[in-house]
Amino acid sequence: MAVTSTTKIILLLLVAGVFFSCTSKKNIVYLQADGNQETATEIANYEPLLQPDDALMIVISAENPEVAAPYNMKSVFFQGNSEIGVGQERLQSYLIDKEGHVDFPMLGKIKLAGLTRTGAIQKIKMLLTDHIKDPIVNLRILNFKVSVLGEVSKPGVQNIQSDRISLLEALSYAGDLTIYGKRNTILIIREKEGVKTIQKVDITKRDFINSPYYYLSQNDVVYVEPNKTKVNASVIGPNITVGISALSLIITIIALTIR
Repeated sequence: MAVTSTTKIILLLLVAGVFFSCTSKKNIVYLQADGNQETATEIANYEPLLQPDDALMIVISAENPEVAAPYNMKSVFFQGNSEIGVGQERLQSYLIDKEGHVDFPMLGKIKLAGLTRTGAIQKIKMLLTDHIKDPIVNLRILNFKVSVLGEVSKPGVQNIQSDRISLLEALSYAGDLTIYGKRNTILIIREKEGVKTIQKVDITKRDFINSPYYYLSQNDVVYVEPNKTKVNASVIGPNITVGISALSLIITIIALTIR
């Protein structure tokens, strides 16, 4: 049986379709620009807001250490190695309560929830000015964490050492999205003042870097939805999907070689 040139072209197009029609660059590539347009951005000094259940390290220093000592929590020592008798200092932290306060030595309850790290430092300095000349306040969040779930290589909870992390950094710590993850509808679950919100984020668009969700907040949950390919595979089985594609390719090749 002879195969006409038109038939060969059609069959070749079908072969190309097996390899190229299943996905699109627009669904895969991050931070795409519209045409040749570049997105202008401003570098923002982003800081997360403190919230209830944050554990804070707060250390007060002064030119005269004895003056600052009463304003620091007493350190607790425990035995790190009983064989060699090495003692280690356990870091004491302040827990922000449900009302947003910490119980501070000498100063009593101070509301810090809703403030940035810089704002909290300034507030504590202001309260200390009547007691300590030129006080120095060192403050950091000890339990800053985010969770990344769904179609990523390494889902789980990420403990962050710094005071901020971007969504792209969190995804990179999770091993990046799998090929089955939807890049244009990543969900971010965030709690603020007791209210939970769910926001959809599209990281295929370059203007995403200007989004208020570019940087994550304490306890944010990131969920990457599976795409249609993964959903369909879960119904009929990934092996069947691969088998159908392979069978289609074999049939096409045989048709091209028949004379």
